[in-house]
Amino acid sequence: MFSLDSFGGGFVVQSLLALWLFERFEMPVAQVGAIFFGAGLLAATSQLASPLLARRIGLIRTMVYTHLPSNGLLILAALMPTAPLAVACLLARMVLSQMDVPARQSYVMAVVPSEERAVAASVTNVPRSLASAFAPLLAGAMLEATSFGWPLICAGVLKSVYDVLLLWQFRAHPAPEESPAGPSGPGARASA
Repeated sequence: MFSLDSFGGGFVVQSLLALWLFERFEMPVAQVGAIFFGAGLLAATSQLASPLLARRIGLIRTMVYTHLPSNGLLILAALMPTAPLAVACLLARMVLSQMDVPARQSYVMAVVPSEERAVAASVTNVPRSLASAFAPLLAGAMLEATSFGWPLICAGVLKSVYDVLLLWQFRAHPAPEESPAGPSGPGARASA
């Protein structure tokens, strides 16, 4: 399932977003660089806020409830008629889009025994890396055909499907420290 999220993310790597902003709105490269600088700062800040939110609503909800609106903003960016509106959507997206990363890593580490955590990290990260490698090929072909934001829409839809599947499959399996019975309760070792 994590691979689906990464595959979707591969449609909107920074170089392809820069190309889209240039082709669609004729935005200067220096301006795009400044936008990505701001986006990176927003993403870092959102990761710092993630643990605070996770303590209140749980790891799975933090992943999904921040990621779904983020994906909606990505789709909206593709539909915006002007550069300022598209950039506003992209920046607003970055406030939420990385909150799932610390929550996801914490959840995976919490639901596997400590001796299996390195393996679990590999099993979840290697497929993510492989999946994200294929999407730029498709995104590049889409951008060559049209300057419309099809890669952004594909990314938003695929990542939203991941979010819904994640919530549906794991909402009943909180991390052990989130379980009402505590770390030794019935939800102590759900599988990721």
